[in-house]
Amino acid sequence: MSQARNKVGVIIAGLLLAILMASMDNTIVATAMGTIVGEIGGLDKFVWATSAYMVAEMTGMPIFGKLSDMYGRKRFFVFGIVVFMIGSALCGMAESIIQLSLFRAIQGIGAGAMVSIAFTIMFDVVPPESRGKMTGMFGALFGLSSVAAPLLGGYITDYLHWIWIFYINLPLGLIAFILIVFFYKESAEHSKQKIDYLGCLLLVGAIICLMFAIELGGKAYAWGSSQILGLFVGFVFFSILLVFVEKRAAEPIISFRMFRIRLYTTTNLVAMLSGATFMTASMFIPIYIQGVYGGTATNAGLILLPMMVSSVVTATVGGFLMSKLPYRAILIPTLAILAIGMALLTTLTTESSRFLITIYMILVGLGIGASFSVLSSAAIHSFPAAQRGAATSTMNFNRSLGMTLGITIFGIIQSHSLTDRLTEAFGKSGGTKILADVDFNDPHVLLNPAIRQTMDGNTLNTITEGLSSSIVGTFAWSLIPAVLALSAAFIMSREKLDPNVEADGYAASH
Repeated sequence: MSQARNKVGVIIAGLLLAILMASMDNTIVATAMGTIVGEIGGLDKFVWATSAYMVAEMTGMPIFGKLSDMYGRKRFFVFGIVVFMIGSALCGMAESIIQLSLFRAIQGIGAGAMVSIAFTIMFDVVPPESRGKMTGMFGALFGLSSVAAPLLGGYITDYLHWIWIFYINLPLGLIAFILIVFFYKESAEHSKQKIDYLGCLLLVGAIICLMFAIELGGKAYAWGSSQILGLFVGFVFFSILLVFVEKRAAEPIISFRMFRIRLYTTTNLVAMLSGATFMTASMFIPIYIQGVYGGTATNAGLILLPMMVSSVVTATVGGFLMSKLPYRAILIPTLAILAIGMALLTTLTTESSRFLITIYMILVGLGIGASFSVLSSAAIHSFPAAQRGAATSTMNFNRSLGMTLGITIFGIIQSHSLTDRLTEAFGKSGGTKILADVDFNDPHVLLNPAIRQTMDGNTLNTITEGLSSSIVGTFAWSLIPAVLALSAAFIMSREKLDPNVEADGYAASH
């Protein structure tokens, strides 16, 4: 028994390493992008380096999840590790932004495989009585990585070199590869079925159109330009075709039949909506600290630590309670805390204390933490082992989509609000000049100490007030997905993790 337990522990370590690499690699690069562009050029194309990774990862999630159900988890998870390592090595050797973007796409393919399969492998190898604890650990790591990555990225870029943001994945990936290859013995049977190639192509087309529209809109092209409108039209067109094709496919990549189950549908809704709310707080609180209080970028990032720690608490507690309470009974109070935390953030002013902000961030962390652990278990609750890969990967896809849409939509709201307030305060010409001098789309350039010193007191106070009110107004808008996520939790069915039922399936596969 101890030997088997030790093997499970080793496998879990490999899975956690893989999740850490994949979930961190998107935001960790954003911090270093200014330095990267300064060295290899491509300021007009740097957005592609982010878009390529996100498109490849999000497209790969449901595809690899389904393939793992059909042909086995191990081969595709190991494939993901290898491809991610190859992409990381190539990124560190990139000599142009075009090369970096292509290599980031390779990374994204590997990340899509790892993220979509890791949770499913965990449920395959962990005994039912330990799954709550393990799910809490996985969920906490997922949440931690999303806010810790910018801090790590900034540190590596400042004190080492940006290439180590990518090269650090090589030893971590090698360890994960060894642990999974030598210790994960897959025992479940998998039925080989026909691959839905048309569904794959349509999914890729829809995601490419949506992600590039989101990434390029308001940056490379105006939101009302023919390019961006064309991308949105392409997304709608491919999405309609995808639904039509998948409903008739024998083995669809995304099975819309799964959404007939109430628990699964509401789980995906909660994941998408809470993800959008969480990323809004994670993105704008550091900017608030740096812009309103004049803190450094590092200090601004550190303000997220209380939220990180509190999210670990509820992620762990949520995992522990899953076998004792229905999923909805855990999510309703925690999502209510999330909504309360976001509501309190709308009361911030330039006079608010750092202590008060810290309290509000702790509430946000407590509110989001349980979703990281509970939703993964709720997503697979209604499905046999042969469908868990597709169920988990689709839920992770929707969570990532919600985070991406949240960053984009609320970023647009805040940017327009700030522009309007500065234009009103300084007049059209004055506001234009201020905006030309400061890039408000870059939080690491926004009101940095050097720029602040060039401004007179009245100008600085006006910009500070405008920044504060624009961010607080954005928090008010983010209450909408927070309340909708809470509403979705209320209409969840009342299932809970049943160790006895799970134990039967676990014993049968082992």
